[in-house]
Amino acid sequence: MLEVRNLDSFYGELQVLRQVSLHVDAGEVVALFGPNGHGKSTLLKAISGLHPPTAGSVKFQGEEIAKLPAHKIVERGLVYIPEERHLFPDMTVMENLLLGAYPPRARKRVKSNLEFVFHIFPKLEMRQKQLCSTLSGGEARMVAIARGLMSETGLLLVDEPSIGLSPGMRKAVFEAIAAINRERGITILIVEQEIENALALSNRFYLLKKGQIAFERPTDQVDIAEIEKAYF
Repeated sequence: MLEVRNLDSFYGELQVLRQVSLHVDAGEVVALFGPNGHGKSTLLKAISGLHPPTAGSVKFQGEEIAKLPAHKIVERGLVYIPEERHLFPDMTVMENLLLGAYPPRARKRVKSNLEFVFHIFPKLEMRQKQLCSTLSGGEARMVAIARGLMSETGLLLVDEPSIGLSPGMRKAVFEAIAAINRERGITILIVEQEIENALALSNRFYLLKKGQIAFERPTDQVDIAEIEKAYF
């Protein structure tokens, strides 16, 4: 479904990504680990068109998308959920969710997608008339993920979903991500610092260090010591 080959990315003269290659097959959940500041979020932004790569290839469902603008990539069914959430604070939960349904393919399925969103995030149904500025951090994270689902996505890129959340809310968010994959078959590439939680729902993982892929493993062959060594 997603194939990244030899991706380079710069911020000014600083090279952040160096010849990065990875793939995500349809129906998979793939985790991306790595120390802070080593290019994980930059990679997701390069794939989703928010910070286009300097060189390399990004193919989504066989189509080259590396040079497409972000909104065209969303229309094709690839959605990025940033760490920063980027909600509209003075709009309600429902209004934020409906904004996610702007692609033409999503407008036809607003009702069914809303039903699914409220199924996996029942708190949002109770808070649909509430302003997003009044939500807790975990509830805001739920809205950000749910808004992405409203776009009729086939591939969800999720950046640090657990950051800043309480243990209970973190558990709820990871359970929801697992349900998104299990019940809808949506493919997921997740960047996360909580290694154990991400491994529990992933088929494979990559470790990114200094802008390069250090290694790839199936999660049933995980060696936590190897990951810790790469981090530290």
